[in-house]
Amino acid sequence: MRACNNAALPGTRLPFLVAGQAVGWLPPKIVAALAGVPEVVCAPGRVDMADPAALPGVAKLLSERGLYRWRGEAFDVRATPDGPALTRIDRGALPSFGIQATGVHVNGLVQHDDGLHLWVARRAMDKQLDPGKLDHVVAGGVSVGYGLMDTLIKEAAEEAAIPPELAAQAVHVGVIGYAMQRPEGLRRDCLHCYDLALPHDFTPKPSDGEVEAFELWPMGRVFETVRDTGDFKFNVNLVLIDLFIRQGLIAGPQADSLRAGLTRPA
Repeated sequence: MRACNNAALPGTRLPFLVAGQAVGWLPPKIVAALAGVPEVVCAPGRVDMADPAALPGVAKLLSERGLYRWRGEAFDVRATPDGPALTRIDRGALPSFGIQATGVHVNGLVQHDDGLHLWVARRAMDKQLDPGKLDHVVAGGVSVGYGLMDTLIKEAAEEAAIPPELAAQAVHVGVIGYAMQRPEGLRRDCLHCYDLALPHDFTPKPSDGEVEAFELWPMGRVFETVRDTGDFKFNVNLVLIDLFIRQGLIAGPQADSLRAGLTRPA
């Protein structure tokens, strides 16, 4: 949890405002790259963009200069997680601009006679981020034009071949926020967590190449792996800690302390 909240804000970053609303945090190299861009005003202590419609083009310009990788997937830009979309930006630019992203993570659960089990995915080795790490059965960012459940159902089909009618049974169980400095920049993520009870006779299957394989683990093994190793993708650990608390595997003052850390705003 400390690793996922290692960003001290603002630090050396400047606030980034779109149409007068703060939406992100810019590191010095991005501030320098924006200097002289006509659509941007680099004022003392802040960077402003009056016209929200200019942001996609400016983000593309900086990508073409080699400052980050273009992903070809647009995300909404909001001042608050529940606020209106002000504009959009490519997913690859989010960490460089310090703009918050929204995602969904699904605990794929199976109840057996000997206790609760969790479907665990292993990320493909050719993934750009965190190759080979353990992951949720379904997880993904909410792109422009999609809601939370829309994203969950789409990602479930693409990543694990989970039928839409089954994926739609997922239950929303909480929201987790964090601010993390990563090699790609500042990750400010708002994760919506879901539990999905899966039938005993259902086996998820890799569909889009993002996952190498799925394994069904008893909850004790999941707990020990999170506690003792770094095998899970960084933010998956947070969602699983939330699951452990709800399942009573972590209790008392420790659970209260962890719960407070999980719900901090990003």
